[in-house]
Amino acid sequence: MDKVNILKKRIFLVVLGCSVLLSGCSTISDWFSDDEEVAIRRLAPIESLFTPTKIWSSELGSGVAQYYSRLEPALAYGNVYAANRQGLVAAYDQKTGKKVWERNFAVYQDQGLTSGLKKLWSNGEPAKISGGLSIAYETVFLGTENGEVIALDAKNGQVKWQTTVKGEVIAAPAIDEGVVVLNTGSGMVFALDANNGEQLWIYESEVPPLSLRGVSAPAAVSGGAIIGTANGKLVVNILATGQTAWEQVISSASGVTELERIVDIDSQPLVAGGIIYVITYDGSLAAVELRSGRVIWKREYKSYRSLTAAGNNLFVVDVNSNVYALDSRNGVELWSQGKLKKRLLTSAVPVGDYLVAGDKWGFLHWFNQSDGKIVARLAVGDDDEDESIYSSPVVDGKIIYTQTRDGKLTAVQTP
Repeated sequence: MDKVNILKKRIFLVVLGCSVLLSGCSTISDWFSDDEEVAIRRLAPIESLFTPTKIWSSELGSGVAQYYSRLEPALAYGNVYAANRQGLVAAYDQKTGKKVWERNFAVYQDQGLTSGLKKLWSNGEPAKISGGLSIAYETVFLGTENGEVIALDAKNGQVKWQTTVKGEVIAAPAIDEGVVVLNTGSGMVFALDANNGEQLWIYESEVPPLSLRGVSAPAAVSGGAIIGTANGKLVVNILATGQTAWEQVISSASGVTELERIVDIDSQPLVAGGIIYVITYDGSLAAVELRSGRVIWKREYKSYRSLTAAGNNLFVVDVNSNVYALDSRNGVELWSQGKLKKRLLTSAVPVGDYLVAGDKWGFLHWFNQSDGKIVARLAVGDDDEDESIYSSPVVDGKIIYTQTRDGKLTAVQTP
C-alpha cells in the first residue's frame, strides 16, 4: 500500500473516531457507566405543557464540589442570598441577578509582603460553610463545619457577630422570637441570642454509633424549637428557656447491624395548621400534634428530603426518588410518580399549580400537583454530575432559584 493510501486510511479512522465521540457526547456521557446507570440517566420524552425560561444566571465560585452540603439560596428584601463551601457569601438582586455585595470567609495565611500576591492565585483555606442560609431581622445567619456561627448584615454583608459552638453546623438555623436555633452533628442543639450570638441554652440528644451524614434542620414556631434527632425522636423545646415540652418516638431502631438500625430524622420538620409532619430514613412518616406530641397518623415512607405541602396535599420524595402526594389530614396516598427513580431528586417544591424538583444531572422537572404527571423539564446543569442540583430550589411566586454543585445560581420563570 502506498503512502498516500495509508495517509487517507489514517485520516478516515481519525474522522470516524471523532464522529463517534461527538455522537456519544450529543446524547449522554455514558462511556464509563454500567447499563443500570445509563438506563437511569436516559430521560424518557415528555409531552411538555410549557417551556420554562432562564431569567439570569451567576457563578458563585466553586460551589460545594463533591462535598456533602445542603447550602441553598435564601430570599429576602428583594435579594437572593447564596454561599459556597469555600467561604464566599453574596447577595444578588432577585430580578436582574446583579451582585449587591460579596464577602469571603476563606482563610489566608499571613505571609508578610507576599500575602497580597498570593491572594491573587490562591483560594485560601476553605471556611467550610455548610449550614444555612437563614434570614431574619435584616440578618443573614450561617454556620460552618468548624462550628462557627456567623451573622451578617443583610444590606451590606458586614459581620454583626461571630461565635463558635461544639459540633459541625451542617443544617440551616431556625430563627424566631429573637432566638437562633442550631442543630449540630454532635447531637447538641444550641440556642443563641439573635442580636449578639450569646448562648441562651443547650439541648443534647443521643447520637447512635452509625447515622447519616447530615442532621435535621430545626424549625422554630409558636414559641417552640422543633428538632428531629438521629435516634428517631421528635423533640419540642420551649424557645425562651430550652425546657423540653415533649418528646415523641417516630421510629425505633431495629435489626441486627448498625446499618439496619439507622432511624435518622434528617429533614426539617414541616409545621402547618398546628400539625408537625416528619419523616425518617428507615420508613416512618408521621403527623404529630404540635401542642401535645400526639401522633395523629403514621405511614411507611422512607426519606431524607424535606416534606412540602400545598393546601391539604403533602408531598414526599423518597430515598429512591419516587414522588408521592398524600392527603395531609389522614395520610391517604393520592398519586405516585416513579419515572425519575434513582435520579437523586431534591424535595418537590410547590410553584403555582405545579411542583418542581432538581436532580443529580442538573435538570429541573415540573409535576402537576393534581396527578403527578411530568409536564416540563429544563437543563440547568447540562447533564453533568458536577453540575447537579443537590439541594431544594426556592420559590418566589412563579420564579425558581436553584444552585448547582459547581456554584451556578440560576433564576427560572415558570409560565
